[in-house]
Amino acid sequence: MFQTKAELLYNRKIKNNYFHCAFFAPEIARSAKPGQFVDIKVSDTLEPLLRRPFSIHRLDGKRVELLYEVVGKGTEILSQKKSGEYLDVIGPLGNGFDYQLPVTSYRLPILIAGGMGVAPLMFLSEKLTGFKIQVLIGAKNKNKIICSEEFRKLGCEVKIATDDGSIGFKGKVTELLKKMLSTIDYRLSTIYACGPRPMLKQIAFISKQHNIPAQISLEEHMACGIGACLGCAVNTKQAFKRVCKEGPVFDADEIVWE
Repeated sequence: MFQTKAELLYNRKIKNNYFHCAFFAPEIARSAKPGQFVDIKVSDTLEPLLRRPFSIHRLDGKRVELLYEVVGKGTEILSQKKSGEYLDVIGPLGNGFDYQLPVTSYRLPILIAGGMGVAPLMFLSEKLTGFKIQVLIGAKNKNKIICSEEFRKLGCEVKIATDDGSIGFKGKVTELLKKMLSTIDYRLSTIYACGPRPMLKQIAFISKQHNIPAQISLEEHMACGIGACLGCAVNTKQAFKRVCKEGPVFDADEIVWE
């Protein structure tokens, strides 16, 4: 874990309220793993007081890239930052995806993103080289689908689900998952997912039903980001665990779903 003043290299609006930025942080880039995050102090004032967590989207040499949506005061302030400004960044933080599984003659990673859940899965897809990757992206409508073309450029097979049917499959991405599992040989698959809790709960149920290992990245409000405040604790079958420290990635079967 490093704390650094990182120079912002660019901060671009890519679609609606979605932004893509990159900052220079060689120490973080050198040690970061898919599924980990950084904590950024977006303002020098007390408003907002707390840092904001952001999943690491991609790495490019000594640069760390983030993908984020403006949803509140913190992300609004970040979206107004210009290249050349400096960010107070702590990272990499948390426990990432376990993607270095035993290589077999056939393996089908299934990446499932709900909304902004695409952010850490892009980094993961770049590490899963040599395999046919299935990517399922779900959102309310076509205007909230992001990164589909970027996944395709990496050679992934991408399927899209929207609640209103404005693009792709009409329905939840978990319904698309069930449909897909009925048509493929998934016996050596592993599911990697990030998105809203109801989606992850359904994925945990489906993966257990089909005996598919599943790793999920939980989205929780984090106050400190380093495990000190216990504000992001979730109930697991062993004990309460901190999303920012023992997570954000957990085995889906480990979580006590309410």
